[in-house]
Amino acid sequence: MKKVFTQYDLTVVPSSGIQFEMMRLEQFFLENGSHPYEPHLHSFYQIIWFKKGDGIHYVDFKEYPITNDTLFFISPGQIHYFENNQNFEGIIIHFNESFLSNEGSSENVFLKYNVFNAFDAVPYYLVKPEDAKKLDFFIQEMECEIKNENLFAHKDLLKYFIKMFLIYIQRTGERGNGIPLCINNSSNRTFVRFRQMLEHHYHTMHTVKEYANHLNVSTKTLTNCVYESSHKTPLALINDRIILEAKRQLLHSSLKVKEIAFQLGFEDPSYFVKFFKRNTGYLPAEFREL
Repeated sequence: MKKVFTQYDLTVVPSSGIQFEMMRLEQFFLENGSHPYEPHLHSFYQIIWFKKGDGIHYVDFKEYPITNDTLFFISPGQIHYFENNQNFEGIIIHFNESFLSNEGSSENVFLKYNVFNAFDAVPYYLVKPEDAKKLDFFIQEMECEIKNENLFAHKDLLKYFIKMFLIYIQRTGERGNGIPLCINNSSNRTFVRFRQMLEHHYHTMHTVKEYANHLNVSTKTLTNCVYESSHKTPLALINDRIILEAKRQLLHSSLKVKEIAFQLGFEDPSYFVKFFKRNTGYLPAEFREL
């Protein structure tokens, strides 16, 4: 069995009570030794801006190219690592979910900052040089504010700059080969709500009808909205999300196959085995030994 991957957590800064950190990529790779080059996952959100450099970034069993002005957005639970190459310049930002929690509702965060939790799209954006200058302004402001931890509204100001950074990315960035989504498009909004609900309930809800009922739309409407926004069916995305989590658990945890099956909502482990084989070409035990 493969080694269980390391999970990294973010600690609260004692003086300010926030869960936020930022550093230059050069410093990050220098201080963390071989850890970035080994498969691992986090319990926090991560923004990685490669201003300069080239190489490969592996995220959830896929490889993605690193080029100048590529920004990666890594969500909690995603397994990732880097090609062994330290010739990078850029910035890395870490924060926990609670850092942006008071947005009125989690749906608002998901709709406004649709860069995280998009398991069905590539995990990176490309920015043009002229837009990178504006993003760099936010970075510089955050670097200055980090030193002001004892000043009034320190956390609020950091949150403000992070939100501005994320908003600007969604306005100007180009997401790999993904389909652009617009908050003013009702089908796109329904799709994002579906994807948010799927992220929270894939281990208990496996049918399109269940999601449609919870979203108060018909299965036909949900299917049309999802297909318009992603060119995939809701069932395909449901199955993809279950398979992704199964792969993560098979490689990250020491749970038995039947325990993973139960955790993912399969009452019959043998059905889970057939489901995994049908969607990946491997038996779960075979995938674990790859």
